[in-house]
Amino acid sequence: MTDPNPISPADFLDISIGAQRLAIIENHQIVQTYPVSTAKKGVGSQKGSYCTPLGWHRIRAKIGAGQPLNSVFIGRRATGEIYNQTLKRQYPERDWILTRILWLGGLEPGRNRYGDVDTAWRYIYIHGCPDELMTGLPESHGCIRMKNADVVDLFSRVNAGLSVYIHQ
Repeated sequence: MTDPNPISPADFLDISIGAQRLAIIENHQIVQTYPVSTAKKGVGSQKGSYCTPLGWHRIRAKIGAGQPLNSVFIGRRATGEIYNQTLKRQYPERDWILTRILWLGGLEPGRNRYGDVDTAWRYIYIHGCPDELMTGLPESHGCIRMKNADVVDLFSRVNAGLSVYIHQ
């Protein structure tokens, strides 16, 4: 199913849940792709669902410029920690947000914007994670996970405000 593009961007990010792939689209051409991991619980927009929201979004903020690979973030702030196996054992239940964050905001009222379906206030990000978690399967808590080197590369190629389309 294809949703109509409400703002007709020439350049955007295309995230395919089925393919577990993020593509950078420039001038209607794929210029780069990356593997991703979306939500283990599938797709959905409801607050507290731990699902990945569908539809048109935008990058509302870029967070983490200049931080080293594997920098740990909590509440969108670098903690000063660098992810390693010791930290992994110390905090086995932590949902690791590493290296860079692209914070998404929904553009479709009632679908992914406002109220209990608001992507921004659900804190849905494209972010780095421990590389060993990138297995090709949907295993996140709702966000779009990427390998750390990949999220650094993506971060360098995009600006806040860029459109992001998430689809099945």
